[in-house]
Amino acid sequence: MEIILISIFVTGYLLITMEHSIKIDKLIPALVMMGILWAVIALNHLPVFDINLEELRLEPTHIDEILLHHLGKTAEILIFLLGAMTIVEIIDFFSGFSGIKKLIKSRSKVTLLWIFGFLSFFLSAIIDNLTATIVLITILQKLVTNRQLKLWYAGLIIIAANAGGAWSPIGDITTTMLWISDKVSTVNLIKYLVLPSLVCMLVPFTISSKFKIFKGEFVIPDNLVDSELNPYANKMLFIGLGSILFVPVFKTVTHLPPYVGMMLALAFVATVAEFYSNKKFSISKIDSDEETNHSPIHASLTKIELPSILFFLGILMAVGALESVGILFDFAGYINEVIPNSDIVIILLGHLSALIDNVPLVAASIGMFPNPIDDPLWHGIAYSAGTGGSMLIIGSAAGVVAMGMQKIDFFWYIKNIMILAMVGFWAGYGTFMLLRDFVF
Repeated sequence: MEIILISIFVTGYLLITMEHSIKIDKLIPALVMMGILWAVIALNHLPVFDINLEELRLEPTHIDEILLHHLGKTAEILIFLLGAMTIVEIIDFFSGFSGIKKLIKSRSKVTLLWIFGFLSFFLSAIIDNLTATIVLITILQKLVTNRQLKLWYAGLIIIAANAGGAWSPIGDITTTMLWISDKVSTVNLIKYLVLPSLVCMLVPFTISSKFKIFKGEFVIPDNLVDSELNPYANKMLFIGLGSILFVPVFKTVTHLPPYVGMMLALAFVATVAEFYSNKKFSISKIDSDEETNHSPIHASLTKIELPSILFFLGILMAVGALESVGILFDFAGYINEVIPNSDIVIILLGHLSALIDNVPLVAASIGMFPNPIDDPLWHGIAYSAGTGGSMLIIGSAAGVVAMGMQKIDFFWYIKNIMILAMVGFWAGYGTFMLLRDFVF
């Protein structure tokens, strides 16, 4: 029966990776895979287990209890993401990100490269790498007119955004998963990964700055500055980003799950947004009233990427099914016997995340390894899964969205960016190993 369960998971996994080839949204195979896996377990009355982390063993339980357990852990992640996405959309409702363009004064191509690099690195740590990529690609399209130059900037923005997301608990969905699952803490995640992630960004950018494409200057378009900037743009930008940064602090002080702090942050930002927009609106009321349609809360909620939320639901619950029957626990033991060096396992995971979605990879690793919170294994996985996806443009959410926005060719990325991303990944992981073994 284990072979059947693994076959269902592998088939669903392949369909997810072939999303663009078969023209079927990846949320569909993820949800189908989840439903079939749990149905097979229920219909065959397979024994299910919960992992005792203290004694590192499996304990028998009932399917209703374990299903509710996995649904609860998955819901924590999804509610957290919904809150973060809504806050970012509220900021965008007030054109909060438009002010970032004013920071860019230089006409030097190399200087602009580094500005994009550091903006991507730090912005992705605050609003996640996907959103940061969308913001910066949008700015790039207004700043640069030469298509070839835009492709290079976009490719390197992907590397910087993924590197920036790896060291923040709210910078990437995989690090958020590890953080919410109590595998890493905020302080230690930053302490162990901020320097390796920075190296992962600096090395490719240093190499690229010597390329001919970045020599000389470019002309800033006359229409760069928005003629009508929202008067509350800058205020909402700082309020929104500050509220998101408040969430890790709230978790540290109260020891409550992160989604509680995110909901509190969302409530605060929504209140300020309603005050600025001078609209009265109830989230539970949806009608055709003109005033309702212009509410920042309503407008922001309608822009939430629900397909992504459903995909996370399907894949996380599917992985939970394999964990419940003990497959992942046994597989982890097999890996530890065959490959006793955890660094090799982590590096392989990083390269795999360039080929297949890093969400199920990290979700599987959470169920496979019973290592305690802030074990170096978890920091290594956070770095590897977060930055390894930069090696291929389809290996990360940031890459996929940049590919769509800037029309980047898959093979152009392989030819020009892949080696840079790989060198950065290895340089960063080498830095991580040095810090782990000789400093901390």
